[in-house]
Amino acid sequence: MPTFITYDGTELAYHLQGDGEPLVCIPGGAMRASTYLGDLGGLADGRLLILLDLRGTGDSAVPADESTYRVDHQVGDVEALRAHLGLERMDLLAHSAGGNLAQLYAAAHPERLRRTVLVTPTAWAVDLPVVAEDRLEGARLRAGGEPYDTAIAAYERILGDTAHGEEDWELAAPVFYGNWDATARAHWAANARQQNEKAAEAYAGPGAFDPPATREALRRVAGEVLVLAAELDGNPRPALAARLATLFPRGSVDVQPRAGHFPWLDDAAWFADRVERFLAAGA
Repeated sequence: MPTFITYDGTELAYHLQGDGEPLVCIPGGAMRASTYLGDLGGLADGRLLILLDLRGTGDSAVPADESTYRVDHQVGDVEALRAHLGLERMDLLAHSAGGNLAQLYAAAHPERLRRTVLVTPTAWAVDLPVVAEDRLEGARLRAGGEPYDTAIAAYERILGDTAHGEEDWELAAPVFYGNWDATARAHWAANARQQNEKAAEAYAGPGAFDPPATREALRRVAGEVLVLAAELDGNPRPALAARLATLFPRGSVDVQPRAGHFPWLDDAAWFADRVERFLAAGA
């Protein structure tokens, strides 16, 4: 397991999968160990995946100053990894909440990115929040059968801030996946041991974002950016993903059919082919 020392002396780990041109991968969660990304639906067949464990997650050390869990402080970690790898420019993939870290990195270091893939990303960094109705719109696309009707009802209780408990999160889990099969159930169950909850609470804390400045800085990103949404996902809905893509001079959007928030699990071949085609030849 390779490691490197980042800007504040914290030792961070990353994991290598596959062979080929390197692709730096930022996990979401927020603050979930990178192991949940797996081989990204077989993307490792043609790429060397460099899967970063964010500070305090997976095999990376807990920082001396835990206020650095805030996402803007982690931009320096991504830049330290790039320098450690000796990459003048890099291809970057970020998932979900990790999309905010990628957006902040792009704003700070636009010259270091070749092509960027944002997979079902949140976009708090540019003030494109997902509201409850967006989330429910995606969930309700599966209405009319079980376990989805029960899951939707539980999700409505959670998002409506009505009386709910941990059991409602377990009931709601199917709405986050396109296929609620054994793979999805195991993937969901692993989250509890893979996520640093304390770090997740700090990730988007006060002061983390300056959306006007970030939007302005993203205009300097010369590399191509693909925002990959999923048809059945509510976080974000495809329309919001399209709005995020417009903030980049060379941004584009695509939507994976019949997929949820973890699209590489729902149709691995579609996902890996689409991402590889973009990385190889652009939009």
